[in-house]
Amino acid sequence: MTLAHVLEGAMLVCFGASWPFLIARTLRTRDVKGLSSIFLWVVAVGYICGTAWRLLDLSRDGTFNPSLILYVLNGLMVSFEVVLYYRYRGRVKPDPTEGAP
Repeated sequence: MTLAHVLEGAMLVCFGASWPFLIARTLRTRDVKGLSSIFLWVVAVGYICGTAWRLLDLSRDGTFNPSLILYVLNGLMVSFEVVLYYRYRGRVKPDPTEGAP
């Protein structure tokens, strides 16, 4: 395993560490205010591309890279957040400070 593989894994762990907190907040508040569906889709496509790249790499030389697992886990978490976004997007809570004198 090269330094590049270690750094890739570290990047995926750092990015992936934030998704459970966002998912928990969305489930707790049932509010997606401040989230962008475009952003979520771009990130999801990025993880799909990373997963495809690792699968192609695996089929090319037969060497399994553990970062494949991280791509899949992160992709699943982002996909779940996308589902939550569309489920709760119509429930944007009104801001109590808006319209107040």
